[in-house]
Parts: sequence; C-alpha cells; structure tokens
Amino acid sequence: MGSLWHGFADMGAVTASGPFVVTRGDGTRIYDDKGNEYLDATAGLWFTNIGHGRTEVAEAVAKQLSAIAHYSNFGDFASDVTLELADRVAAIAPVEGSKVMFTLGGSDSVDSAYKLARRYWVEQGKPGKTIAVGRTKAYHGMHAAGTSLAGIPLNAEGYGEIIPDTETVDWDDAKALLGLIERIGADKIAAFFVEPIIGAGGVYLPPDGYLAEVRDICREHDILFIVDEVVTGFGRIGGGAWFASARFDLQPDMITTAKGLTSGYVPMGALIVSPRVAEPFFTGGTWFRHGYTYGGHNASAAAALANLDIIERENLLDGANRLESDLAQALSPLAELDSVAEVRTGLGAVSAVQLADPAKAMAAIGKLREHGVSGRAAGQGALQVSPAFVMTTEEVGELADRFAAALKEL
Repeated sequence: MGSLWHGFADMGAVTASGPFVVTRGDGTRIYDDKGNEYLDATAGLWFTNIGHGRTEVAEAVAKQLSAIAHYSNFGDFASDVTLELADRVAAIAPVEGSKVMFTLGGSDSVDSAYKLARRYWVEQGKPGKTIAVGRTKAYHGMHAAGTSLAGIPLNAEGYGEIIPDTETVDWDDAKALLGLIERIGADKIAAFFVEPIIGAGGVYLPPDGYLAEVRDICREHDILFIVDEVVTGFGRIGGGAWFASARFDLQPDMITTAKGLTSGYVPMGALIVSPRVAEPFFTGGTWFRHGYTYGGHNASAAAALANLDIIERENLLDGANRLESDLAQALSPLAELDSVAEVRTGLGAVSAVQLADPAKAMAAIGKLREHGVSGRAAGQGALQVSPAFVMTTEEVGELADRFAAALKEL
C-alpha cells in the first residue's frame, strides 16, 4: 500500500487498483512505468502548453538554482530574474500598466484576488463591499476563497461555511448577476469572478456576448471584475491572444493565472492587477499585508521566462489557434456515437466530449487508456481535451480516432 494521498481521488479505489504511474513525457506523449505510450489529451492538468520534455526549461532552472535558488520578495527584496518576469508578464497583460504579484498556483491567485478586492474597497472608504460572487459550474481552486466560491457543489460539500460572504449565480445568464445586485445591493458586493471558459466544471463555452455583458454590469455597479484565466491564460484561449481578456476586450480589474505561465514545469501562479486597483498601494503608506514565502521563486521565474521564450519563438499562440479548429473538426463527429451526448468545442485549445451516461466516466477513462490515451473526466461526465500546443493536426486526428474506438466499447 502506497503512502501518497492523491488529490481529488477515491483513495479506496486507488489503493485497490494501484496508481497510474507516469515516468516520462516527450512532446504530446507520456509513458507509464511499464513503458506503455499514451497521447496526452489533457496536457497534464491543462498546463503543459509547450509539451513535455523541453530540456531548455530544465537547463534554465538548473542554471538559476546554481546562482541563487531563491531569497525573498518581501519588503524591498527582489531578484533580477523575478523582476524580469514581472515586467514581461505586465508587457503582455491585457490592461496596460498592470502590476504582477506572483503566487505558487491558481488557488493562491484566487485567494489573493479575493483578499485584495476586499482590501481595495476598504481603501476606497467602502468597507461594506465584502461579497464575492461566483457562478454555477465554476471552479476557482480549493483554498478558502475558491472553495467558498465553488460552483461545483461536491467541491464545497462537507466543509460548512468557510467564507460567508459569497454568492452564486447561474453560469450562463448575465441577467442573473443583475438580479443578485438588485436583491442585495451593489454596496455589498466587492467582486465578480468569471472563467472565460468553464474549465473543471465540464468545459462550457461562454454564450455569445455573455462576457461583455457581465463586464458592463460590473462597471455600471462599481463591482470589481475578476477574470480567472488559470486555464485560458498564456495562449490556451486561441485567437492568437495571450489571454481571453485580450481576445474579448474585457479590461478586467484583476486576472488570476497560473498553469501556462511555466507550462507546469515548476509551480507558479500570478495575480495581474490593473492600475485602478493597484494605485492605492503604490502611492506610499498603504500596505497590502499579503504574500507567499515562495512567491516569485527564482527557479520558477527562470522556468517561466524559458517557457515564454519557447511560446514566442515557435509561434505557439498560432499553434493554439490552429488547435481551436483542428479539435472542432476532429472531435465533432464523436457526437454521433450512442455513448456521447454532445461535443463542446470551437473556442480555444479546449474541448469536452460529454458522455450520455455520466456514471460511465471512469470506465471511459479506463477504455481510453486501453487505446493509448491519457484522459480525464471533468464536471458531470465530460471527457476533457486540452492538448499541448505542439500537437499536430495529424495527432489530433489520431486522438479522435482513439477516442472513437474507446467510446464505441462503452
């Protein structure tokens, strides 16, 4: 019996069957401890945008570790590599003049955004604006704020009320947000959190015009508009854009991000803060008493810079844009299978194959492995597809063929 406690797992089942042990990755493929090869349908957990096995990133990390692994970014301390990365992220951020606070991952970024939203309104003389609003189906990590904002009921079940000042509205109806504002008052609402594409909740694309409409509602009612781009950031949204906030001209007050920042080679996240929100804390005398020991870790910053170099040099934003159409073309025919209810695709390098019977999700994952695909279920019986940007059109076709063969056996 192993000692590892897996995240989001039925440990009884894992103990009984044994873990699926991944030992190596190369490009769009991974290998298990028996030497079997699998197409990686999910790029790890949405993050390996540049593909596996990029030694350039490893070399950048090793070089940085040999110089100085990390020190601190508290007070006036900083490292050259972290300063360079902050400037680089700010330069590609959708809102000019943004500031960047580094975290260890997406959950950290969400909690940081929630705290900063509340702190901001105190500085504006409106301490009553405390409520954070999320959406059904939404996932914002599993720290205190993310768990409290959970739009996936199972993710909040059994913890009680962690942060009371949270509300949830329907994920696809901007008028639901407006209705909440009318019921409880804008003077009580600090921020609205929105994923451009619902990720872990099942890969749901935004209705036409939805993102712009909720942005305008927030602007009209003086509510901070926070875009969770942990999944969609750093190119996965497609359209040749670094962020969904740029593709849809959302001009958010804050962006939470992580995964694609380092392509998962080492842990790192970021909170990108617009000048409006940052200004009170950059004029002197006002502290945001918040931060992380390993926030802006030097080795992580070196990995992120190497990752961004690869994305730019190899035009992988264009690769993600190509995947948007490749996935739609290759996966849409799967909707004709009896085991499939629908295929959600056509925006960004993400798709979902929704099973007709959600209870068969784990069986489907097993069948995919038998056919040489490493996959994952999201939401209620949706099979997640979010490959590395280096996946070719031919490999997308191969992936779809393997999906079809596996799902026919359900």
